[in-house]
Amino acid sequence: MQSEDPTDVNERELMEYYGYKGKIGNTKMKMKFFRSWVLHCIAYSCPLSSLTSRIQRMRGVEIGKHCHFSPYVQLDLIYPHLLHIGDNVTFGSNVMIFAHNNPAANLFLKRGEYPRKVAEVTIKSGAVLFPGVIVTAGVTIGENSIISVGSVVTQDIPDYCVVVGNPARVIKKIDH
Repeated sequence: MQSEDPTDVNERELMEYYGYKGKIGNTKMKMKFFRSWVLHCIAYSCPLSSLTSRIQRMRGVEIGKHCHFSPYVQLDLIYPHLLHIGDNVTFGSNVMIFAHNNPAANLFLKRGEYPRKVAEVTIKSGAVLFPGVIVTAGVTIGENSIISVGSVVTQDIPDYCVVVGNPARVIKKIDH
């Protein structure tokens, strides 16, 4: 018995999610991802924060006003439209935001208790994500919250908090 190719399974999942069908749909989907990847590559190393914001908006990321992007910020490559960023948000270098997770090459896990997860990520106005922060699918980061260097955010963060660690945990409330 020949096992199914995980690449085919992942491709079918994406086509279903985006509503594409057949070979033409498959080609359209691949062109969509190629365009997104090219734009991401330009934004990723861009030293101009305002240009990075514009490029990421072209990919479909919702970005508010006056946000700051340091170089090397990675915003989800497959589901950029599921990222919602408020006004005056700061991203340090090497921040990664994911609107999905997927055990792509392991069909046993994918078909078991760990299927592809796709969920919106919201970063509310005034949040600061210091270098190396990772935010996972389905998370909301509260208004004016500070996420410390290298923190891994796997759960919602309330407004006006200082957060540290892996997994990230609230260590302080900010007076307002």
